Amino acid sequence: MADSRTQVAIVGGGPVGLGLAVELGQRGVATTVVEKTPEIHRIPKGQNLTQRTMEHFRSWGIDAAIRAARVMPPAYPAVGVNAYGNLMSEYAHPWFRRSDVDSFYFAANERLPQYATEAILRKRGGALEHVDTRFGLSAIGVDQDGDRAYVTTSREVIEADYVVGCDGSRSLVREHAGIGETRSDHDRRMVLLVFRSRQLHDILDGRFGHAAFFNVLHPELDGYWRFLGTVDAAENWFFHAPVPPTATADNVEAGALLRAAVGVDVAMEVDYIGFWDLRIAIAETYQQGRIFVAGDAAHSHPPYGGYGINTGLEDARNLGWKLAAVLKGWAPARILDSYSEERRAVFASTARDFIESFIENDRVFVAHHNPDINKEDFEKAWGTRRAGSTRAVNVFEPHYEGSRLVFGPAGGESSAVGSHTMTARAGHHLPPSDEGLFDMLGYDFCLVTGADNDADAFITAADILGVPLTVARVSDKALSDYQTSMILVRPDHYVVWTGDRAAGADAEAVLRRATGT
Repeated sequence: MADSRTQVAIVGGGPVGLGLAVELGQRGVATTVVEKTPEIHRIPKGQNLTQRTMEHFRSWGIDAAIRAARVMPPAYPAVGVNAYGNLMSEYAHPWFRRSDVDSFYFAANERLPQYATEAILRKRGGALEHVDTRFGLSAIGVDQDGDRAYVTTSREVIEADYVVGCDGSRSLVREHAGIGETRSDHDRRMVLLVFRSRQLHDILDGRFGHAAFFNVLHPELDGYWRFLGTVDAAENWFFHAPVPPTATADNVEAGALLRAAVGVDVAMEVDYIGFWDLRIAIAETYQQGRIFVAGDAAHSHPPYGGYGINTGLEDARNLGWKLAAVLKGWAPARILDSYSEERRAVFASTARDFIESFIENDRVFVAHHNPDINKEDFEKAWGTRRAGSTRAVNVFEPHYEGSRLVFGPAGGESSAVGSHTMTARAGHHLPPSDEGLFDMLGYDFCLVTGADNDADAFITAADILGVPLTVARVSDKALSDYQTSMILVRPDHYVVWTGDRAAGADAEAVLRRATGT
């Protein structure tokens, strides 16, 4: 017998679990979060917050708090440097400038250590009436029957309609649900050093200006990176580097590793030494009955490109509105099947087309081009590499063209690879147009259309189906940018359908498909 009852029980109160709790709580869904760690670990990771993530934070009412907590001055953009050999090399270029795609989102990107983001999410979750956060409580078991799911903790049994595991790469929830994993193990042990060095800040700031992170290629690394980044604009840093399998905190040579990356000796004070294995893993499914996994419990990978926290928060936004729709009674339970279909396909593409691609392309590059052997050949290849350095940001555009819930192109497939455009496209994120449109989109389905366009068919269909729908009237210029007259946007601000008009039966069919009815 259960000791307490909730609608959704979340195991894991990191950023993804808390983000999901806020999403559900704002929608009036009773949510309980179980997190074994009472205090937040102050390890600087998950710092690069994309424009899309900042949209989530705006929807969750914490975007201003996130920006106010920023430890880097505004003059320091989230842009990196890619260098060959070491950071004193003549071969270095700007890399991964996320601001290149700012105009396609309703919010600019941000940079903040994960522990600071998590603190803000904890505060927001704790302020919501429908969210019960229980820190310092460990989950020891998860089970389900046909009608309910259960989380057994060290003190009680919690009964829920659904359970979501946001409990990291060693997920207890995933294991107890019987969900397997597919892994790509690179057999690389990596060290994470957290350290202080004002000297390093002065050296790199003087050489590169206000860059935030630095990736170093070297022939001996076989395509893997030494990479370091700023935590603040004073003296705090993190540094990842490949190390031998026998490396420990007692024998790792922090100074030598940093010198190999930077190219000169640097005075440093080490605050933390940790290790991790470079591997990519993805759950075989993100759902087993009434149990779901999200964030690192569903997918894990090395911190290449800053995809981790952002991908996990998108999981939360995607699953949150669908759980709420089912629990509020305006969508059938089968809509939940689309969560795994949409989000798993996007991460599989992220892993294959970005993370694995980074490693393989760099492996090929260092194997075939070396300035000590053929400088002319190397400089030509490096120039090509530099010219293509913006590609990763410009083509990373997750979409659900293959989703059962959207009217995507024939044969469309959901993927992380796409293109940024102002055109409204089914299965894609809605780009900004009129001032104030983001707030008009709200939490429900929204029909975006012109001031004089007839929205009655959709309003009537929504009333018949009991689907919450608002109408946002935008300018003719916005519709010209969108290249359509009507856009149905779902609660996570992805486009379901576009068209010039819809009769009653057509509008009802669109909404039925969008809600899995």
